[in-house]
Amino acid sequence: MSMLGATRWWWLRHAPVPCPEGRIVGCLDAACDVSDVEDFASLARILPANAVLVESGLMRCRQTVGALETAGLMLPPPEVEPDFAEQDFGLWQGRTWLELEAEKDPVLPDFWRDPACTAPPGGESFAEMAHRVAAAIDRLTRLHGSRDIVAVAHAGTVRSALAHALGLEPAQALQFAVQPLSLTRLDATADGWRVDCVNYMPVSR
Repeated sequence: MSMLGATRWWWLRHAPVPCPEGRIVGCLDAACDVSDVEDFASLARILPANAVLVESGLMRCRQTVGALETAGLMLPPPEVEPDFAEQDFGLWQGRTWLELEAEKDPVLPDFWRDPACTAPPGGESFAEMAHRVAAAIDRLTRLHGSRDIVAVAHAGTVRSALAHALGLEPAQALQFAVQPLSLTRLDATADGWRVDCVNYMPVSR
């Protein structure tokens, strides 16, 4: 597969969102924990300087970008891409799964049977999210062809990008683990997509 003129997508999930109760965050504008200086220093050494920078517009992505800049990574002003926001869990956002089970939410059984294609009340399904993410990836790849693109986004966004690159069904993409501050590299080439790494954690624990 030729890499000449490849558009290199560096997908970074935002820093962890503290939530000991395990509440569903979805597209709520929650803050994240950017206190791990070592993690950001390691990422700043790996990520390409002066790449195209894209983030979802949610606070946790903005904070992650700011921590990368503090760590010494030279980044241009970000492009905000709302289509890279996390899945909208609608009325379930801010709730816990245990609360929904206890209240016998009528949509929950269908969601557990088919989590990829069932939309939470007032929200969107993961399949719908994957569709909007794929369209935005194609648009930005055309716009920034042959460049490095650093995209600071969410677990669902990265899973959607993997589904797009690998031609996976949404349910298959949900099987990927995407940890906070993990890196996934996907290259769009003239011959198709190339997967360089998935869920890579640059700091040795």
